[in-house]
Amino acid sequence: MNSSKVDEMSNCAVIIVTHNSKPFLKKCLECLQNQSLLPAQIIIIDSGSDPLENVGLDNQYLNLCSYVSRNNVGFCKGNNIGLSLVKDEIKYILFLNPDTFLSSDFIEKAKSYLEREDQEKTAAISGLLMGYDISKDCPTGKIDSTGIFRKWYGNWYDRDQGKIYQKQFFTQEESVPALCGALMFCRKNALSTVLLAPNEVWDNSFFMYKEDIDLSLRLRKKNWDLKFLPELIAYHCRGWQPDRGKIPKRLRLLSARNEIKICTRIHSPCLIYSSIKYLSVKFFNV
Repeated sequence: MNSSKVDEMSNCAVIIVTHNSKPFLKKCLECLQNQSLLPAQIIIIDSGSDPLENVGLDNQYLNLCSYVSRNNVGFCKGNNIGLSLVKDEIKYILFLNPDTFLSSDFIEKAKSYLEREDQEKTAAISGLLMGYDISKDCPTGKIDSTGIFRKWYGNWYDRDQGKIYQKQFFTQEESVPALCGALMFCRKNALSTVLLAPNEVWDNSFFMYKEDIDLSLRLRKKNWDLKFLPELIAYHCRGWQPDRGKIPKRLRLLSARNEIKICTRIHSPCLIYSSIKYLSVKFFNV
């Protein structure tokens, strides 16, 4: 790869937090290496994987560096560690799950959009996340997420999840309440306005689950906009069980607890729903 091409590229750092994600990581990195506009940095945070997943990767991929934690520090702290390794001159941060695969022009289109004069108050964007079956190595044809929305009583959900994709229904960009943390292309200076502590953009106390909603709401509170762009295509394997009953109780409790924290932080009346949800999981394993 011509180094001058790299230097002029995306001015974007990609942060990937991985934990026992080896079946996905190689494809994720290959999609990044095939971008029409290459990332200036790829940072992998190995959070307690067994065995280590990123050993030797630094020598295989362009502009990649890695950090190994022997303990599972969680999605939030892992991303914050990644942010501490980003070069000062970087303007854009792409938070990317290891089971998320970008279309070849994703970074180029995302950067171009955020550099438009009429988008100077847009903090973060995401695209049309489509489902992907890693066992068959092909898209499912179903939608994974077109942004995160909330029902009137308080339930947060990925819009359009599970629906068959029909291109004619996705033609307009739009502002959304929250973005899926599997893929968030962010303006670095916007992230600096929502720091909870030095080098803490994501709330470390969340560990994982609903942290993307929390960050989205904090950005919006600072009058930043969040956008869904249907022309940005990516594929997400989504590692959690679609059948809620098969998700371990401790993880469902963590998710419900984090909802309570969000409601408390924003003084939302939906705290009632979130509290009932938490108690239902804790005492009745619902």
